[in-house]
Amino acid sequence: MEATLSRTDELSLSQRIDRMHARDRAGLLVFVVVLWGTLLFALFSVWPFISIPAMRVILSVACGLVLVFNTAAIIAMLRHYVEDKHFIYGLDIKHLDEMRRPRG
Repeated sequence: MEATLSRTDELSLSQRIDRMHARDRAGLLVFVVVLWGTLLFALFSVWPFISIPAMRVILSVACGLVLVFNTAAIIAMLRHYVEDKHFIYGLDIKHLDEMRRPRG
């Protein structure tokens, strides 16, 4: 039998969901910044060693596509999380609480 949530439990759950969502957003923002920095660093590090102009174009386009598609995918994921955050994080919190509950 599942207990009904009181008003304070609902607020607490909503606050926990918002905190988890904020942490995920921050983590994804850091990931995107690190991804851009890493790929651009790699591109500019090897640039002087590429003597064939066509290879420079191919490498630049490939790097740009990776950055654009990965960034777009992460933005889409964040939008999905905003729409369904109570469902997504509610399940996570429920399972975390069950794992923390003493057995016996």
